[in-house]
Amino acid sequence: MDDQNFLVKNNELLLKNNEILFNIINIIQNIIDDIDTKADIIITQLKNIIILMNNKSKQNLKNNEDLKKINENINNKFQNLENIITNINKNNDNGIRTKIYDFGKYVGQLKNDKRHGEGIQYYNNGGKFEGFFRDDKTEKGIMYYKNGEIYEGEFKNGLRNGKGIYYYYDGERYEGNWKNHNREGKGIYYYKNGDRYEGDFYNDKNEGKGIIYFNNGDREMGDYLNDKKVGKHVKLTIGGNIETINY
Repeated sequence: MDDQNFLVKNNELLLKNNEILFNIINIIQNIIDDIDTKADIIITQLKNIIILMNNKSKQNLKNNEDLKKINENINNKFQNLENIITNINKNNDNGIRTKIYDFGKYVGQLKNDKRHGEGIQYYNNGGKFEGFFRDDKTEKGIMYYKNGEIYEGEFKNGLRNGKGIYYYYDGERYEGNWKNHNREGKGIYYYKNGDRYEGDFYNDKNEGKGIIYFNNGDREMGDYLNDKKVGKHVKLTIGGNIETINY
């Protein structure tokens, strides 16, 4: 390849890198509110590199030696930029980092480049989780779903597991145990009409023994299967009457 073609190819490379750097700047500017204000230093360094690239790509380069010096200069500036980023990470006392995923943006603590500790995960679909992570998975906190529903409690393997409270969009609420995203174990379900069910749950449904407390003061005890009353139930009215009902 002659010198002229060599210079043209390398100028094209400079311009391509220029475009890449502009994209990096846009990304940093989009997240700058969520990271240390020292990110301004990173942006300034990137802009300086772009200015250098633009100036050098417009010059009439006469030989490969000139181009080699330009590339060395740019590489030095990239190395300085890398050192700045490393120092910012070391000096960041609270350990807050920002990491971009395909599904959204995370702002919080990291360990071995995984979400670990306290942080906030913003999801692309409009949802958000605030709380604690372990090994890149949600552990305990508040999940805000895109439909307006909210879960506050424990997680395991990224799913609702353990104790937690779920606020449904229609005003109903569940407080109790969860297993793999489903209501399971002991819990209380509050209906929007003022009734509430206290008892056993299985696979997200009323199942086992439970008591319904009606909004008028009556209550009814018995067995449930797949969200339905089964067998013999005993109903105690607010007036003191006892009724036996078979389902």
